[in-house]
Amino acid sequence: MNETETAPKLEILYQDEDYVIINKPHGLLVHRSKMAANTNRFALQELRNQLNRHVYPAHRLDRKTSGALVFTLTQEALKAVRQEFEKLAITKTYWAIVRGYTEDEGCIDYALTNDKGKLQEAITRYRTLDRSEIDVPFGKHQTSRYSLVEVYPETGRMHQIRKHLAHIFHPIIGDRPIGCNKQNKLFLEKWNMNTMLLHAKNISFHHYALDKRISVSASIQPEFIRMIETLGFSKELLT
Repeated sequence: MNETETAPKLEILYQDEDYVIINKPHGLLVHRSKMAANTNRFALQELRNQLNRHVYPAHRLDRKTSGALVFTLTQEALKAVRQEFEKLAITKTYWAIVRGYTEDEGCIDYALTNDKGKLQEAITRYRTLDRSEIDVPFGKHQTSRYSLVEVYPETGRMHQIRKHLAHIFHPIIGDRPIGCNKQNKLFLEKWNMNTMLLHAKNISFHHYALDKRISVSASIQPEFIRMIETLGFSKELLT
């Protein structure tokens, strides 16, 4: 879409006096960044304009990651939910399509270095929802194999899921630069697919004002659905 055109409204999944949670589209930045000067669209500004009030981002998702993204409407709510993140009390569930056949389930315990050069503990659990083999030659293989995985990061390091899945040699399709460039090229040339297939499907946390836990799910977006269908994964997973 030409960025001078009117942008579609953001899908609001949950809203009350304290929080608003959206289903962030692939390709939309959370807020302005020096790393991405090629766009003037940001979830923060678009949601602010849509609600006609100030909003505060509680966390972030990578530009190419879609799904549940939490904003707060007050500083008090922001402080409360950030404390939940610090205590690792936030439960997040992601879906990803990756190269190769993953194990039925697994735990990736692999420390990651942050942008300040500090090594930090990082743990990601996953389970395989479905596997697919299609008649598309790749490299020395006559077919191509993929897995649809559900991922549960126990810590919240930058690019953690992307780095961890690449670490076990099952990179996320469409991930640049961490993923497999040859696979990314295949998807672009064969299916005109240039989206990173990582989606934040659910987020759950304790609502400080209501004094209860809330859980919000974000529906899979069209390009992700197209790839599920194209690669032959079970459509029952979408129901």
